[in-house]
Amino acid sequence: MQIDVINFDGKAVGKVDLADQIFGLEPRADILHRVVTWQRAKSRAGTHAVKTVSDVAGSGKKAFKQKKTGNARQGERYNVHMRGGGVVHGPVVRDHAIDLPKKIRSLGLKMALSSKAKDGNLIVIDSEKLSSAKTGAFAKQLKKLDLNSALFVGGAELDANFKKSAANIPNIDALPTIGLNVLDILNHDKLVLTADAVKAVEARLA
Repeated sequence: MQIDVINFDGKAVGKVDLADQIFGLEPRADILHRVVTWQRAKSRAGTHAVKTVSDVAGSGKKAFKQKKTGNARQGERYNVHMRGGGVVHGPVVRDHAIDLPKKIRSLGLKMALSSKAKDGNLIVIDSEKLSSAKTGAFAKQLKKLDLNSALFVGGAELDANFKKSAANIPNIDALPTIGLNVLDILNHDKLVLTADAVKAVEARLA
């Protein structure tokens, strides 16, 4: 598969060959769903917790006299049905991560890339480097390219001026190649790869 390489002015400056085994697969919704579920589960903190009866601080003294009060006897003043008592079956600190084979994760990333290429939402630019960090100027360039929602992927490291320029623009995100993931690809309308990112992605998924 061959695609044009453009610059930020929208002019074609060359062509690049995309590997069919990475950018030419038929996307499968079930594979993408499994990878997104794995990714979202892994990102959950799992630090939510409540106090059970044994965690509530206080005296072990009876709440009131056990007999001749007309009330039912209470063994603990911090039981689950008492005001200020513990919580029963509440959330505990846990790891929400699930297992997913590495081959499925790699296949999901390939299919996410292929889906953008198939829909015509994959753009390759020659470089993401900017001469200065000016958000307004960069926003005008994005408008010229008709990019309202896009994920930019650079090489091993992103250009500092580019990162600063893109930081405050809504629906525009930037990642180095190592951070490329299925969820971010699917959350944006367009995927913009630099020429260096194409080589790095193909080397990573070969």
